[in-house]
Formats: sequence, structure tokens, C-alpha cells
Amino acid sequence: MTKSGYRIGVVGVGRMGANMARRLHELKYPIVAIHDVAPHQAGSLAKELGCEAASTPARLAGLANTVLTVVSDDGAMRQIYSTGGPDSLLRQASNCLFINCATLSPDVHIEIQLLIEQEGGHCLEACMASSITQARQGTLYLMCGGRPEVFERAKSLLEDLSAHLRYIGPAGEAAKVKALVNMVMNANTAALAEGLGLGAALGLDLTMLREVFSQTGANSRVLETDGEDMQQRAHDCYFSAAHAAKDSGIALALAQQAGLDLPLARATHEQYRRLVDRGMGELDKSAVAELTFKDRLNG
Repeated sequence: MTKSGYRIGVVGVGRMGANMARRLHELKYPIVAIHDVAPHQAGSLAKELGCEAASTPARLAGLANTVLTVVSDDGAMRQIYSTGGPDSLLRQASNCLFINCATLSPDVHIEIQLLIEQEGGHCLEACMASSITQARQGTLYLMCGGRPEVFERAKSLLEDLSAHLRYIGPAGEAAKVKALVNMVMNANTAALAEGLGLGAALGLDLTMLREVFSQTGANSRVLETDGEDMQQRAHDCYFSAAHAAKDSGIALALAQQAGLDLPLARATHEQYRRLVDRGMGELDKSAVAELTFKDRLNG
């Protein structure tokens, strides 16, 4: 399908969804509608993109032939695809392509695919291992799950959103991989926070320490993205602590199903839950350092 053949709707225009919509608009894909649970947010972006701020998911699906969903969690996903609901995306699912980009439990991706196919639509999960900047630049890392022919149908669109595009397997498989990516990333982030927190308590120069980390076995991608932010207490959100808690929880549930005990993942999940409980869930995941620096514990 050529770009002009698309009629794209986006459900969920928070940090990631809004920037994906901007990217597609910039590439001359027709964005016909957006929808969000925050009407003001949707209205502002709709004005920017010159499209409709759809009042319901059903209205959006009626205007679009391709729907991207970028919602927060399993509950939000089930809500927009609620069976029999008058506002559900399923009301207009026939012949529509749904690309679901949220990090969800694998079983939910499987459940949603079945619901969409029962209504004559097509479904693909496109799990993102990236941040806001990559969404805006079209350099996402996308891991896809679903039927191979649906992946091929969506491929040209997804290539315009990504720098790395992988087909993983049937529905739910990409979600498993994404859960493991975030589980390891979150554990690395929490470990880095502990290393820097202990370094500070020992009176070490943290700029020096980060440099040594980068040149030794302590190096990691997280050191590059989060190390300076932890040192400077700069926690502007690229990937929230609340999402880190959610995603580590998904991985722990998978471990339980597999009969494995993962103590590091469990401890990481507990740290991020502590941040959420302290009202810091909307800060970046680097804010886990606020729990490990001695002079910040009561701040």
C-alpha cells in the first residue's frame, strides 16, 4: 500500500504515541484521527496535525483503515477493545489493521488478536524498545508478533517508524521478548543506582567513577543513558518509573508461570514499586537513584 492509501488513527497520544503520530505526519502519511483518555491532549495534537480528535475509539476506527494503539497497560487495552461496548474499536474492526504498540502481558496480545479476527480485522503487536526521542525520529526498535502475512502488510509503515524491525513469531512472542528486555534494563538501572549511591557515600568523585565504569565490565547502555542523570538528579521522563514497575511485574509473572525464581528481577520490581508508592512514578526510571544515595533518602 502506498502512503496515500493509508488512513491512520492513533489511540493513546502520550509521550510515545504523539511523537509516532508526528513522525508519520511528517512523512506524509494521512493521519485522519486520534483519541486519548485526556481530551485536551488529544485536541491539541489533532489541531497540530490537522485531523479529528475522535470522541471514542469506535469513531476513530470508523475513519481509519490502520489503527495504532499506544496505551498504558493491560486494563487500558481491554477497555478500548471491550467486547460489545458501543465505544470499542471492535465496532469498526472489519478489514482494519490494528498495530498494538504497548508493553502488555503476552496473554493480552493473544486475546486481542482473537477478538479482532473474530470481527474480520487484522492484528499485529509491535513492541517498542525505545524512548521518546526515537519515536520522534523514526528510529524505534520494534519487535513484532502475529501472523506473518499481517507483518508483511504492515512492514513498510513500520520501517518508516523504526531503525530496527524484527519479526519474532506468533501473537504474544514479541511481548515475551519485550518483557525480558525491560526486565534486564530495569535491573541494570537499579544496579547502576546502587553503584553510584555507594560511590557517593564513600566520597568518590562520581564523574571519575562513571568514566571507570564505562571502561570496564561495569559498562552498560544504561550507564550511557542514565548515569549522568542519576548524578545530577535530572529525572525528566523518557521512560517512567511506573512503567518500569509494570514491565518488571510482567516479567516476574512470566517467571512464575515458567517455575523460576528471579531474585534480582524481584528486588528491582520492589525498588520501582517503592518509587511509585512515594509519588515518584512519573519521573524517569533513573529516579531509582533517589532510593540509593544516602543524602537523598529522606529528601
